[in-house]
Amino acid sequence: MDLKEITPALSVSPQILTSEMQAIAQAGFKAIICNRPDGEGPDQPGFAEIERAAQQLGLQARYLPAETGKVSDEHGKSFGELLHTLPGPVLAYCRTGMRSTTMWALSQAGTLPLAHILETSQKAGFDMKAVVGS
Repeated sequence: MDLKEITPALSVSPQILTSEMQAIAQAGFKAIICNRPDGEGPDQPGFAEIERAAQQLGLQARYLPAETGKVSDEHGKSFGELLHTLPGPVLAYCRTGMRSTTMWALSQAGTLPLAHILETSQKAGFDMKAVVGS
């Protein structure tokens, strides 16, 4: 697993597998957000499979998919609502972690200064400058 901490309450990762769910639970995560649409890649497990594995370990799982390059402000708003309602820490995943990080960044717009959002994302390995057009 390639977990990247965004905040103490949120980490992001590339696609997770059901075989990694035990390690995710042992790492202390309480909830998972899937930002990858089912069927995007031939080798990815479907969300229902991830959700079943998560539930067996007492983790909550939510599905908030977005196509590559099509993360919207509405995705950001919904992501922020999930972060406020799910127990933490939360692990969000997509194909690389970029969509999940973008959703986090959008959820923080108007709450955190843009420079802080960009710096936090960069420290986790994600360049948000292209997303904001800077």
